[in-house]
Amino acid sequence: MTMRIGVVTFPGSLDDGDAARAARIAGADVVRLWHGDSDLHGVDAVVLPGGFSYGDALRCGAIARFAPAMDSIIDAARGGLPVLGICNGFQILCEAHLLPGALTRNQHLHFRNRDQFLRVESTNTAWTNSFTAGQEILIPVKNGEGCYVADERTLDQLEAEGRVVARYIRGNPNGSQRDIAAITNEAGNVVGIMPHPEHAVEALTGPSLDGLGFFTSVLRALAGSAGVNAGGHQ
Repeated sequence: MTMRIGVVTFPGSLDDGDAARAARIAGADVVRLWHGDSDLHGVDAVVLPGGFSYGDALRCGAIARFAPAMDSIIDAARGGLPVLGICNGFQILCEAHLLPGALTRNQHLHFRNRDQFLRVESTNTAWTNSFTAGQEILIPVKNGEGCYVADERTLDQLEAEGRVVARYIRGNPNGSQRDIAAITNEAGNVVGIMPHPEHAVEALTGPSLDGLGFFTSVLRALAGSAGVNAGGHQ
């Protein structure tokens, strides 16, 4: 059975097409979701793509968080639906309180666009189980408000619970605290990542194929879940 991954389009999204293409390359059926529609059309997972939703008015992701589609996604995520927020999508997840902390202006106050090395810290999420812990990957980063911040207690909790999913290595492009590039919720079904895995899925256009692992991971997680539901055990 082919899994269905929904990709949300907000006003100002610009990487929704890329996310949809990455999901297709991984082997999923893609369902395009509209921000103004609360119906998720039975998708098995959701990607919140990069871009500038609602023109980044107020704060990045602050308005998108209240879109009708997000009301449904928030409820579904709390029920276990896998959700990946990329760049602006990560900002939306923080605004929706599905993930802790916030993304603020890059410390150097410049937009940063480059290929970036990351170290995968956690493979215990729906979106990273295809990697190995400690694996170094290369995917593009492009943001102006990508500096992850949280209070020390939250940072310590993320570390202690193994919820830092990836860190910047060989340079921190935005000043994120503790070099954090991606985090997950307690259940491991919601992941926010600032760099762009959807731009590293084809040799023609990406610096590597490393980003594809995020999309194959969720298909593996969904297949495993389907097996459990069908057989009562794995």
